[in-house]
Amino acid sequence: MSNISISPSQPQPPLPTPSPFSFSVASTRWSSRRPPIHVANLFLRFLALVLSSASALSLAAPKSSLRKQHTSFRDYPELVYCFVVNILVFLYAAYQLFKGICDIVHRGIFISDMVSDYISLIFDRLAGYLLVSASSVAIPVIQQMSNGNPLWKAAMVSACMSFASFLVIAFTALLSGYRFCKRIIW
Repeated sequence: MSNISISPSQPQPPLPTPSPFSFSVASTRWSSRRPPIHVANLFLRFLALVLSSASALSLAAPKSSLRKQHTSFRDYPELVYCFVVNILVFLYAAYQLFKGICDIVHRGIFISDMVSDYISLIFDRLAGYLLVSASSVAIPVIQQMSNGNPLWKAAMVSACMSFASFLVIAFTALLSGYRFCKRIIW
């Protein structure tokens, strides 16, 4: 028998602390804890962010030929409405994308899931309604403009991007409705 004694003066090696940055190849935190609906939701939020910003920027971007003609989208209240709605949807999509990324990184401590489901259910439908109304209000103004006008081209791109953003928000509204119903039923 050997007398091996550990003296209290010898420091013991510290226990390894689990790190959120360490993962194995077989099972990462992203794939093992997040269902595919969250990944699809994040992708759709990012797509809504890009499309709504493209719609707003197509109206707001300064064009040299527009300055010569002294016409702007600010001269048409319908196009201003389309611009404001797209900025609001951009901000909402940025918030939802930020919340989704924070939920992944911090494991859902940014806002509770129940409150998040209610917010998403209400505001997705509101954003969809605003986008489809903004697109439909812009169409008569676009039809009244001449085809060669650069503002006509910008308004046409804005209305198309706004409608595409509506389609994406409609899919996110379906996903948020699914998550809400899943919460109520199960």
